Amino acid sequence: MNEPTRLRKVSTMALPRDSDETSYLLPPNSEDWEGHSIPDFVYGQKELVPEGIRWPSRAPSLLDTLPLSRFDSALCAAWRQRMELGLFRYRLGELQTKTLPGAVGFVAQLNVERGVQRRRPQSIRSVRQAFDPAQFNFNQIRPGEVLFRLHRQPDLPGALQQEDILVVINVSPLEWGHVLLVPEPSQRLPQRLLPGALRAGVEAVLLSSHPGFRVGFNSLGGLASVNHLHLHGYYLAHRLPVEGAPSEPLDPGGRLHLLQALPAPGFLFYTSGPGPDLEALISRVCRATDYLTDHEIAHNLFVTRGGPPGKTSSSSALTGVRVILWPRKSRFGIKEGEAFNVALCELAGHLPVKTSQDFSSLTEVAALAIIRDCLLPPAQAGEVQAALVALIAQEEQ
Repeated sequence: MNEPTRLRKVSTMALPRDSDETSYLLPPNSEDWEGHSIPDFVYGQKELVPEGIRWPSRAPSLLDTLPLSRFDSALCAAWRQRMELGLFRYRLGELQTKTLPGAVGFVAQLNVERGVQRRRPQSIRSVRQAFDPAQFNFNQIRPGEVLFRLHRQPDLPGALQQEDILVVINVSPLEWGHVLLVPEPSQRLPQRLLPGALRAGVEAVLLSSHPGFRVGFNSLGGLASVNHLHLHGYYLAHRLPVEGAPSEPLDPGGRLHLLQALPAPGFLFYTSGPGPDLEALISRVCRATDYLTDHEIAHNLFVTRGGPPGKTSSSSALTGVRVILWPRKSRFGIKEGEAFNVALCELAGHLPVKTSQDFSSLTEVAALAIIRDCLLPPAQAGEVQAALVALIAQEEQ
């Protein structure tokens, strides 16, 4: 049975009374956009909420009544205005959504416009490819596409130097509130994960009071379409299988786990919240992605609220943040003829489907076959696992 998504209505959810959302809106006259200064969204330790965020018992319908955090309020108000002003490639309507029957619990959505109108991927041949200023990059976006700049207060640990992280609309949105987190574009950073960018992604999840706000990263060869460092963030009013899927520890300290459940095995990192634990996770994850990049292994990464590692957790027990990393086969460009392309959200169980025919006929078995075709062969997967375990062991030396 189809269940329509409600995230399109996230903008109607209860706003804080002291919301300053108007400060993130563009001037009414488009001629003034060019000189419009980018507002800062300044946040501190108290706004990072590691626990107490739960799915309503009758999700997703009750999500419309949940109060938004200050971060959600700013993002949703500014994003909605840009949609009304026509800054996107298409107007995102109500997306047909259904949960595929089966053990996994895939959330499939029909998004024809994104399949047809999104920007064609750049010509990329290597996971380590250098930034090319001749190709599209985020220094070329139009005035008004930037919503605000994330700015951490000094009370937050982990960053000796403040990094500018721009929150930019994705002009071909997957879902409501789809944005890109872009470190200062003038640095011309290639699409290789860096600690400052990952920290911004994890903290964005902690800044949101919505259980379905997720962040992710696609490497080159992992279907990143722009070779300019960025992460994705978006709202999805549905639980995903990776939130509470079981895992087993791969090292005695429990710092690296193997997520064994479908739709795809991956490496699980977990933090209970901000502080030294979060900083250790950021270092650990980036060491792993550095290894993968240096060895020309494509990868996808997904950040979501979820349960601690171990046995299957209740999907409502969002006690911390899960970061899941999937090494995979390199694929450059879009593979035509398949119901969906495999990147960060598909590996997490969210399937944006490109055609009505595929949406009507897609089964769990077919979805798993598409995903498995993108995974590393068992022998190579075993080599990668051994290498990452060895990297974690070096922390003790």
